[in-house]
Amino acid sequence: MKLTLLGTGTPAPSLARQSSGYLVEVGDDLIVMDHGPGAHHRLLEAGRRAVDVGYAFFSHLHYDHCLDYPRLVLQRWDIGADNIPDLAVFGPSPIARMTGQLFNEGGVWDPDIRARQTHPSSLDVFVARGGRLPRRRPQPVVREVKAGDTVEGRHWRVRVGHAQHVQPQLECLAFRIDSDEGSLTYSGDCGGVCEELVELASGCDVLVHMNHFFSGTEPSEAYRRACGNHRDNAVVARRAGVKTLVLTHLLSQIDQPGVRERIVREIGQEFEGNVIWGEDLMTLDVRRGATPAASIGD
Repeated sequence: MKLTLLGTGTPAPSLARQSSGYLVEVGDDLIVMDHGPGAHHRLLEAGRRAVDVGYAFFSHLHYDHCLDYPRLVLQRWDIGADNIPDLAVFGPSPIARMTGQLFNEGGVWDPDIRARQTHPSSLDVFVARGGRLPRRRPQPVVREVKAGDTVEGRHWRVRVGHAQHVQPQLECLAFRIDSDEGSLTYSGDCGGVCEELVELASGCDVLVHMNHFFSGTEPSEAYRRACGNHRDNAVVARRAGVKTLVLTHLLSQIDQPGVRERIVREIGQEFEGNVIWGEDLMTLDVRRGATPAASIGD
């Protein structure tokens, strides 16, 4: 199992850190978890294309976690030329309605889709790419999931858990993926010490956790419950018994020399495992019982 951090930033604009996105490779399957603005560009920089991705999981529908979803679907549909299976999509309600509003007849992208289905020049390109007329619309296969659900792949299994964030306005999820090689939990956006996340991540090899701000600087208790911080993350990692904690969703205020080192040091006072400060395009080999070596591609 290989993990690539596509986007480790926040909604705030940044050239160094794109918004949330993660690529998990298990055998021949490529899975994206969240696909916020800039994540698709990082996917290309990581040497992968939309047509390589077969599965997409969304933790919640804040735009910094799903704005590149249309790009993934449309580029996969356009370049794939009906020669690859439809993208399998999993996420909380109302992702099915959102998908329909994006790609169905009368939807946001309907003018583009109809032009590519009907204009002779577009059909020439479609046929040159191996497509056979008539050209179908993009049709992602969407399954809305909730905490407690499972998704079975060929060589992997995803368990869906609760993430404490901005309920009831948005349903928010965390995901755990297990394979023969190892286990990985992605917190989504989760704040405070979330008991459900502790249970979901129990004993896993790698926990990727939102670390939005410096503990103690939160403007309110509600903010702390909604957004991850380093002291709460340390407690979650220790209680879950994970091997490695990867920090992501990092505000620029804490992504500074001295502050980074202090956060990692203070986490180490609570959590004895490995701590990694996430960076865009960082890759980790997730192997059961082993400390992953992190590297950043060219």
